[in-house]
Amino acid sequence: MLVTLTLNGARLERDVRPDMTLFDFCRAHGLKSVKCACETSNCGLCTVLLDGEPVLSCSVPMARVDGREVTTLEGMRDGRRELLARCLAEEGAEQCGFCAPGMEMAVLALDAANPGATDEEVRRYLSGNLCRCSGYASQMRAVRRFLARHDNGGELPPRAVPDDSVTESGERHAQIARPVAKKDSDALLAGRPVYTADLAPEGALVVKLVRSRHAHALVTDIDLEAARALPGVVAVFGPDDVPHRRFTLAGQSFLEPSPYDTVLLDRHVRYVGDEVAMVVAEDEASASAAVRAVKVTYEQLPAIVSVEDALDNPTVIHDEDDWAAGSDTSGDPSRNLVAHGQRVHGDLDAALASSDVVIERTYRTQATQQAMMETFRSFAYTDAFGRLTVVSSTQVPFHIRRQVATALGIPKSQVRVIKPRVGGGFGAKQSGCNEAFAAWAALATGRPCVCTYTREETMCCSNTRHEMVMRVRVGATRDGEIRAIDLHALSNAGAYGYHGTTTVTLVGGKALPIYNHAAASRFTYDVVYTNTTPGGAYRGYGATQGCFAVESAVNELADELGMDPCELRLKNLVKPGETLWQLNDEKLHSCRLDECLGRAMEMVGWGDRPLSEDLGDRVRGIGVALTMQGSGIANVDIANVDIRLEDDGFYVLSIGATDVGTGADTILAQMAAEALGCDVDRVVTKGVDTDTSPFDTGAYASSGTYTTGGAVVRAAEDLVRQIREQAASWWGVDAADVEFDGERVWALGSGAPGDPEHQMSVAAMANKMIGFGMQPGMLEGHGSNAQPTSPPPYMAGIAEVEVDKATGRVTVTDYAAVVDCGTVINPALARVQAEGGIAQGIGMALTEDVLRDERGNLRTGSFMTYKIPTRMDVPEPRVEFMPSFEPTGPFGAKSIGEVVINTPSPAIMSAVAHATGRYVRDLPITPSKVLLGE
Repeated sequence: MLVTLTLNGARLERDVRPDMTLFDFCRAHGLKSVKCACETSNCGLCTVLLDGEPVLSCSVPMARVDGREVTTLEGMRDGRRELLARCLAEEGAEQCGFCAPGMEMAVLALDAANPGATDEEVRRYLSGNLCRCSGYASQMRAVRRFLARHDNGGELPPRAVPDDSVTESGERHAQIARPVAKKDSDALLAGRPVYTADLAPEGALVVKLVRSRHAHALVTDIDLEAARALPGVVAVFGPDDVPHRRFTLAGQSFLEPSPYDTVLLDRHVRYVGDEVAMVVAEDEASASAAVRAVKVTYEQLPAIVSVEDALDNPTVIHDEDDWAAGSDTSGDPSRNLVAHGQRVHGDLDAALASSDVVIERTYRTQATQQAMMETFRSFAYTDAFGRLTVVSSTQVPFHIRRQVATALGIPKSQVRVIKPRVGGGFGAKQSGCNEAFAAWAALATGRPCVCTYTREETMCCSNTRHEMVMRVRVGATRDGEIRAIDLHALSNAGAYGYHGTTTVTLVGGKALPIYNHAAASRFTYDVVYTNTTPGGAYRGYGATQGCFAVESAVNELADELGMDPCELRLKNLVKPGETLWQLNDEKLHSCRLDECLGRAMEMVGWGDRPLSEDLGDRVRGIGVALTMQGSGIANVDIANVDIRLEDDGFYVLSIGATDVGTGADTILAQMAAEALGCDVDRVVTKGVDTDTSPFDTGAYASSGTYTTGGAVVRAAEDLVRQIREQAASWWGVDAADVEFDGERVWALGSGAPGDPEHQMSVAAMANKMIGFGMQPGMLEGHGSNAQPTSPPPYMAGIAEVEVDKATGRVTVTDYAAVVDCGTVINPALARVQAEGGIAQGIGMALTEDVLRDERGNLRTGSFMTYKIPTRMDVPEPRVEFMPSFEPTGPFGAKSIGEVVINTPSPAIMSAVAHATGRYVRDLPITPSKVLLGE
């Protein structure tokens, strides 16, 4: 079919397939700003202009484009895109950037059609543009400022900068504790080709998987010949054609706590979507046809789809002889038990007996999807030396190297992993996914191979938050002294044990220490296999589930005692200097949680309003919750950093840490610049390549700012020492007499303070070191950091909801949050982290739920059926900081990435209970549960 169109100002005439969409056409013509996150036309990432009007390009057949004008972000040349990008970058609103181009196109269309749009009009116009990172508030601030130029003579008004504290002492710094736009913001907001799929080689073979239709079965026969005979098919592999070596997809330090219970392709399938065979073809259509042509015969086995039916069930999900425990050896696969454990402090029975009131409740948290906009994707190829290179959208490049080598049975020295920009992860990409498939295909065929999961595959065949059932007992005196807390968690590992052994430990470890004064506490847990999608890491990593259970129980205790829930908490809160009995007996150095709660109460006027108000057709309620998280994993996480002084005096910061949209590359550069005394623009951050980057365990456990940041400071200190020593050797003086201020080095010698005897600029020094005369070349500082503690950040959250009396629909109308994350290195990026986490938490509380039928088939495999919040569903939360100073952290900093997701569920649950009198203890809080109770 011949079509003629104008694409970004260029007249084109092309012969296209009748079924080709405008999205495919744009991507085929190198326009990588046009992206897809859904395949169901409801993510908004593929937005382009068709004759000036925004359209979803994935829904537009090329026949409709004939004779028309198409404009993508690359073609916006009237200067407005740059102004909008500046507004977004200064707010940090682009985050991972994957959804940004589609949203920008919609905003630019709105600007042309309705430049005076109200907030409500903006929200409705952009409601189809999904974002999982930002929580939408920062985008709204940027769009308001962009549109406000029409009332400001065409100039952007100044950015409104919040005035809350970012350091405990109020000390001002040159490069940290101030907002800095992300170093990659220009590229992300221009839609440049920086993500994995954008970088895949032209002509790369396409890898697709044949998946089980049954939740539990044995493959008795598999016929691959018809698929192999199809045109365009290069290879088809079954379980007998690939290495059979047990490994784990959990991205954890060696020896992983998760069991080695996975092989590349298996004849024993354990959930709907489990991999049975792999096809490799010249193109997408040929690969899809080959998948359909593979004929598999199954012997169905009884399936366990309920977490409460799994333990000691006659059906054993992992009966293989080569199942192997990781570093956690508490599991017993013959019982479907992945892990079991307990931690006890004090005499629980005595503490409960001394309590005037004891409540016992059971809470359930559902499996939820991380739902990052960029699905799982990777490609692989072999180099001139026969080594395998894997390019992956991952949070854990060094762990992926180990997984691929183990799965394929090749030395780790033969595997190189490169991480490009990552379109969001939230923990999902702390597990491996399709890297081993792309890698095997590349080795087997000798050609580059790419494996890209659809949204349905990402939701069905990767990993989710662990579903949990938690039983809580809390004992207290009549005046509100919490005496005892007893918590048990039953966690659903799913079909494989990825992160199952570790996620569950945070249920108690990050919830119980908030009430550290309790005379006794006990935390016990069981983690079990079921025939459902495997669990994995998701922001909060078990602390989210534990926070819901314990904070909800404390709220119910307050109602039982007739006490204000905030006053009950203030009476029992942990303080600095205490030993955290349920967190490995760690010493608490920094904590302003009581002040976080006090400030949140002030923000909502807590003391001047009732817990519920009747509004006629609606009823309003307020609820509160507290939480803590960690900063890296104590005694486990390792970060290494190199900083090299280059000619003309700029620095290259080499890290193994992974920026997944959080701004880690920028924040670490800010810390390097602060320690080196230079501007952040003189620090170039080098992305992760396992061949050249120093080792880092990866982007998880909120480790970036604290763990890798500590290594950055040490590397900078090491480099400054070398700079002083090198100058001293040239001048014949003692290194102790050499001074360095970031711009120059000098030694006073016989000179005056304003005119030292020896001095030179850093640029001159750097150039001299690579010049003539037996010079040392470029100096490079190294820093390594591993910590024996994981200092907790804290957060207080207060939710205001309105419940429709007729329908039971819950609307969150306000959310106030105050965070203690230590020194706030970049307040703009930290604020967006908080806002994004709160939005995800609201989704978990109200709408998000991984649903299956009784046979284990997923019912929520798309954004049409799995409801993540749009900008119409969440308020713009009010976030403030209450910075403490953490003595073990770089410049006093702690983490912020995960703590921000935990409080919405219990705070909203309590607010709904205050509004309606009904406690919904089984998430999500749906209208039917609100109306009918439990």
